[in-house]
Amino acid sequence: MASSTSGDDISEVKFLTVAEVATVMRVSKMTVYRLVHAGDLPAVRVGRSFRVPEEAVNEYLRKSYFQAG
Repeated sequence: MASSTSGDDISEVKFLTVAEVATVMRVSKMTVYRLVHAGDLPAVRVGRSFRVPEEAVNEYLRKSYFQAG
């Protein structure tokens, strides 16, 4: 089966609210809004709120992972 990252089927994408992203990343909602507005975290605007693809959060965390030592 095709993965949700292939972009073929948008119905397979799981979207998270800003509050959910903040919980996953253990940061404030304001930090998530800053990441979205800076273009560091892609998001879809739905009315007055944002929805962030779950895979985008995972990818951001993978790229941001810092290995000490």
